[in-house]
Amino acid sequence: MMSSIARLGACAGIATLSMQTPAFAHHVMGGKLPQTFLQCFLSGLGHPVIGIDHLAAIVGAGLLAALARRGAAPLLAFSAALVAGVGVHLAGADVPVSELLVGLSTIAIGVLVVLRQSMSSAAAAALFAIVGLLHGYALGESIVGAEPAPLVAYLAGLLVIQTAIAFAAYALLVRLPARAMAMTIAGLVMVLAGGMTAAVATGLIG
Repeated sequence: MMSSIARLGACAGIATLSMQTPAFAHHVMGGKLPQTFLQCFLSGLGHPVIGIDHLAAIVGAGLLAALARRGAAPLLAFSAALVAGVGVHLAGADVPVSELLVGLSTIAIGVLVVLRQSMSSAAAAALFAIVGLLHGYALGESIVGAEPAPLVAYLAGLLVIQTAIAFAAYALLVRLPARAMAMTIAGLVMVLAGGMTAAVATGLIG
């Protein structure tokens, strides 16, 4: 069991290193603006999955919510904040060094997962709201300029996939026997994902 978990962690780490580039993380449609309702819906479904930092943060939110056993409220706050973050970007607001903040927020989630830090409902909701806003703002870059109807499709896809992933992580941890080892490995992968994003944002790596 332990060896299987370790191999899974190693594979996740390799995937993080190979996939973590800004272009890959934010463009499902090959860098083109999605035009149709279906394209935007698929784009919303795909962005949190192909962006490993976003995926890490979503999984981390689910794991922390499961650890605290605070129910669905923190995860719903995360979902709402992520969609709101997209709206902030579309409204033309400027968030300086947003990619760096995305990386640092993912690192913070990863550290809390490694430490298996339990939080109150209010603290978890506040943390997830901040992280969700930052990640949503970053994801909004790929949809700027789209028509209103496709925008709704994008937000719907985004909401569906990230809520599903977060609740899947929540349910998995509740049923997982080797919880401590799994959370340590998952948290380290999240820290790695966030570190790669922060390093790219600061120009440390290209």
